[in-house]
Amino acid sequence: MDRVQLLLLGLPILLFCSDVVTLFAPQPPATPKPDRHQHQPATGAVQPGDSSPDADADPASAQVAELQVDGPGFGTTVELKFCASCSYRGNAMTMKSMLDTSFPGIHVVLENYPPPFPKRALSKIVPVIQVGAIGTLMAGDQIFPRFGMVPPPWYYSLRANRFGTMASIWLFGNFAQSLLQSSGAFEVYCNGQLVFSKLSEQRFPSEFELRELIGNRLSDSQFGKDLEKVWS
Repeated sequence: MDRVQLLLLGLPILLFCSDVVTLFAPQPPATPKPDRHQHQPATGAVQPGDSSPDADADPASAQVAELQVDGPGFGTTVELKFCASCSYRGNAMTMKSMLDTSFPGIHVVLENYPPPFPKRALSKIVPVIQVGAIGTLMAGDQIFPRFGMVPPPWYYSLRANRFGTMASIWLFGNFAQSLLQSSGAFEVYCNGQLVFSKLSEQRFPSEFELRELIGNRLSDSQFGKDLEKVWS
């Protein structure tokens, strides 16, 4: 074998081994969600029973200070569900940093948005088809007679350049598998309610747009209601 044939033979083997390792690799442990019911008081916060020069301050100001202990986003959960196979993680991380900065105390969760079940099922069948096609190409002289068939002419044409054919089968199979595993989604949920959908809008949200959407939802949260009571 020359170097080109070795490369064409080694590439499918390498891709096959990587797919097998990925298929049987254990899933990473889920990141535990922080307990949002228990929190330490902020530094400098007035504790019950402590004497302070600001103890006789305006009650409204004291309530505002108490609300700011956990930040305006406390108690709000934003879920960014994106297509991991589409390389959308960078966009999700950028949006998460923006939300953490704009709304201190907010809980942002990053999750993969899987494709529909038929596409997921087909993506699992593609590796089987790849292995079957390569096996037929390598041992078709023994496989076809077992089924009482004569090898067709196209089999000999493909076998004449079997190393290139195997590489093409594996490369096109991996492309099809990647296409089937992608959902193209970037969905944003705030407290379980959908606030933006890339599948519907066919575009990504801008940082300003997402900040405004989440800010409008915060006005309906318990923090927003308490703040309205303070200033009313």
